Amino acid sequence: MGQKRIGILTSGGDCPGLNAVIRAVVSHARLTYNWEVLGIPYATQGLLERQAIPLDLHCFDLRGIDPLLSMGGTILGTINKGDTLARATEIIASYHALALDALIAIGGDGSLAILHHLARLGNWNIVAIPKTIDNDVALTERAIGFDTAVNTITDALNRLTFTAASHDRVMVVEVMGRTAGHLALHAGIAGGADCILIPEIPYSIAQICEHIQNLRDRVHRRFAIVVVAEGAKPATETPNCDTATFKDCGMGQYISTQISHYFADRIDIRASVLGHIQRGGIPSAADRLMATAFGKAAVDLVAQEHYDRMVAWQNGQVIAVPLQDVLAHCPLFVNPQSYLVETARAVGVYIGNFS
Repeated sequence: MGQKRIGILTSGGDCPGLNAVIRAVVSHARLTYNWEVLGIPYATQGLLERQAIPLDLHCFDLRGIDPLLSMGGTILGTINKGDTLARATEIIASYHALALDALIAIGGDGSLAILHHLARLGNWNIVAIPKTIDNDVALTERAIGFDTAVNTITDALNRLTFTAASHDRVMVVEVMGRTAGHLALHAGIAGGADCILIPEIPYSIAQICEHIQNLRDRVHRRFAIVVVAEGAKPATETPNCDTATFKDCGMGQYISTQISHYFADRIDIRASVLGHIQRGGIPSAADRLMATAFGKAAVDLVAQEHYDRMVAWQNGQVIAVPLQDVLAHCPLFVNPQSYLVETARAVGVYIGNFS
């Protein structure tokens, strides 16, 4: 097998575990195949400017310590907006100008769709690795960053529960998830939420408030935790926020306002938006393991010259799936009849059923 020159980039929003993927790709490509690896900074922007950073094992050593496993974000930088398709011809030419034999792209469904389109137009050899804290990439049970984000939200819910209990307060916690509610569902169950609102399941403000009242009447719980995905749709039977639409004030504040109206301000209610804290932090052990396995598998696909594929986690192992099939099914939504939804309801969580 001849020596190859491969590029690697991270695209879209950052998340924990990206550097662990980079580490695995460079280590396996250099140690096993003796290939040259070029890091492309800032995704398609780096390609457009024909920037490439030679990566080898010595790049990561700090007095013999490899920091990438535990480092959040991405050392290559990333972008999630721009005029990529408008400058497709220039970007395509840059891949060939850099004399790349293949490109390993780490991204979510939006980024991978753009890169897949460019690869088709420019005859690139591409292998994809899924990353997103939303976990909405199809044909894989897990994406890089999801586990860490769930742990981060769960930790926040643990902390907010104590202050909610101390003040007899309803805490409405808004988490990420514009179209898919995996984060809210997983973290809500793990964090002991009383209500979980996700884009896939309609809900009723009246039913939420009845649930909160039942907690007070039947189990003498004078506090509650409501987890809301940012993309949850406003309830149809209630007006929008007093001074702004729900898009302007955010779903957390919208839900908080509607609960407050229902109880006529008799209950202390606060909204908390976790925001970009969900993307940061040290990657969990599970994300580090997944990142390392995905990076190794991606390099092997390049060695086998099996391109236009994405590595995926299914049934306890890494497999390769056609990238076109992945994008045809994205985004991956929460199944309202899934076992986790049933589990949430079985342990007393209100998760919606209003129609």
